Amino acid sequence: MRIASLSFLVSATLMAASVTHDAWAQDTATVNAIESELSVKQAELDNYTQILDKHLSEETRLQAQLDMLRARSSDLDKEKNQALDAMNDLYRRLIDDPGIDISDAQTRYKNSVMEHKKNKDDITLQLAAIASHRKDIEQIRVTKHTLVNTLENLKDQLSTARVERLRNEFTREGTLEVDHTINCKRTETLAACEQRGQQMALQKATKRFVDQLFANLTEHRLVEPKRNLAGAQVQVINSHVVSSAFSGQGNYSVNLSVTMRGDVNNSRLCSLLSVDNRFCAEYGTPLAGAVGSYQANYPPVYTDSQLNFSDPQTTSSNIQVSRLSTQPVIEVTSSSDTTQAIPKPKKELMVQLTLRSNVYDDEVFINGVSYGSTKLSVKLPAGTYDIEIRKLGYKPFKKKVTVRKARTINAKLVKKPESIAVPTPESEQVNSQTPPNMISQTPVNEVVIVPAGSFKMGDLVGNGLANERPVIEKVLSSSYGMQSKEVTIGEFRAFVESTGYQTAAEKSRGCAYYKDGEPVWELDYNWQTPGYQQAENFPVVCVSYDDAKAYANWLSGEHGQQYRLPNEVEWEYAARAGTTSEYPWGNEIGKSLANCGWCGSEWSNKSAAPVGEFSPNHYGLYDTVGNVWEWTQKRASQSGVTVRGGAWNFAPSLARVSTRLELATDFRANYIGFRLVRER
Repeated sequence: MRIASLSFLVSATLMAASVTHDAWAQDTATVNAIESELSVKQAELDNYTQILDKHLSEETRLQAQLDMLRARSSDLDKEKNQALDAMNDLYRRLIDDPGIDISDAQTRYKNSVMEHKKNKDDITLQLAAIASHRKDIEQIRVTKHTLVNTLENLKDQLSTARVERLRNEFTREGTLEVDHTINCKRTETLAACEQRGQQMALQKATKRFVDQLFANLTEHRLVEPKRNLAGAQVQVINSHVVSSAFSGQGNYSVNLSVTMRGDVNNSRLCSLLSVDNRFCAEYGTPLAGAVGSYQANYPPVYTDSQLNFSDPQTTSSNIQVSRLSTQPVIEVTSSSDTTQAIPKPKKELMVQLTLRSNVYDDEVFINGVSYGSTKLSVKLPAGTYDIEIRKLGYKPFKKKVTVRKARTINAKLVKKPESIAVPTPESEQVNSQTPPNMISQTPVNEVVIVPAGSFKMGDLVGNGLANERPVIEKVLSSSYGMQSKEVTIGEFRAFVESTGYQTAAEKSRGCAYYKDGEPVWELDYNWQTPGYQQAENFPVVCVSYDDAKAYANWLSGEHGQQYRLPNEVEWEYAARAGTTSEYPWGNEIGKSLANCGWCGSEWSNKSAAPVGEFSPNHYGLYDTVGNVWEWTQKRASQSGVTVRGGAWNFAPSLARVSTRLELATDFRANYIGFRLVRER
């Protein structure tokens, strides 16, 4: 018998169960509803942005008018004094010459007094108008930062809904009928030809089923180019031969009905939709790798344990499918005939190096680059490094270190002999004329050294808000010290007990907290009672910009060194710590790496966390991502003050290193705190 070429005809119809269609419709309705809400909130934010811009322009105009009134007040005061002098001169002359007419002088003086008074009244009214305008601006800013958080939360909800919809679309169930014809080989029995034909029909059915799964995806255009990454799978639920026959030419034809359910590698859903992997963390281990799985690229070969085809001589034509060995799983990784392994990038071996010394407030240099002060832990590529630790008044510690595995170096710095040329550092020197009881014992947050350098400031990745653009190159010509952690309750308490200071929250209308997606004022909330349980090592919150500055001024006086709020350039440079990513560890927030809303930590959406609970960045700074927003130094050109870093109840996307929110100086909330820089 001459062997004919292989031919086949596949005709299929995917019949999704009504329950699956209903789930798809519900998923799509959810996605559409979130997208609609996003559109509404974005329009509101755009509207408030325009309103704020108009209010700021109006404030500028009112301020310019006030400046003119104040300048005019000086001129009018001068005119009033001149008119008074002129009138007094005429009064003196009137004694000798009663006939002198002084009415013009009187009128001039009267008019100048009236003009001066009117100008003072105008200044008072102008100040009231500016104050009222600033209250409106404050409220608009609060509304804006509420809308920003709402928008980012909606974006997170949208990503979650899209992932769930895609997962449900991949797990649809349907039945296909496949017509398939092969030519029996001369060397095989009819039973073997029948089994081979049914196997190949099943293969084609599963391949067509996967093709239709992809074709029916709502986001087909986005997912299809990444098809080879999807890990799409098929479970054969049941199958049976509808009809089959042998022809006189040695052909075998079969009509096979196969009921299947799709499945997918859940861990890859986020990659398919180009969203953060945290939206896929809730799903369990995917089915791939189970017994009975095979590549559906033609021509796969089934084993007897996967499929048990019926004997063609029996009355039943059902294909018996055992259950796991039971439900065979067909994994389709590519629509091509070959499966290509995706090489993983080779990771560079990073080794942890820990440096300690016997002194405080030193500075560590690795290959000439400042890394801050000890105790310092850094991860470096394996290799050899020049280590130097310096402190004023001490001989530098120098050592060449080869790093192959994690190690700790304990440096001992020796004090230089005292001389005129080498004074004792101010931080360690006690003035002989200063009484002992004047030396502050106030504990102070550890300060790390941020090295001098340059960086690109702003939205480097393209996911930021409008106020993060354009990206600007910034240069910091000198190193500076920054508190490694946010100022704590215990540290702030020492300030209050020393000075009797009352915060704005204690003197006024309390402190704001988030309720139903917007800040609400609570009269009883302040730095001691912020609305959640806290300990002395929690970051102080419910403090205004002026409260933070008052603490900085007090601390400067206590320690004889200048402490202040960081400006925005200093804050972002220190928070980036030499990186160009959204977060110190990369462009995804990850899970339990920081305390922000929906970030997976035990404090997320509940409260601030104790400072230093999460790993520091490369400069040794803790909690630059999340925990509490941090006040920065107000610029002269700003009408408000910017907070940075995100918070425990704000969306992860707002905890990016470049995110900026501008608020009024007297605003305070149980999600805003601060840290200080120390000038060197």
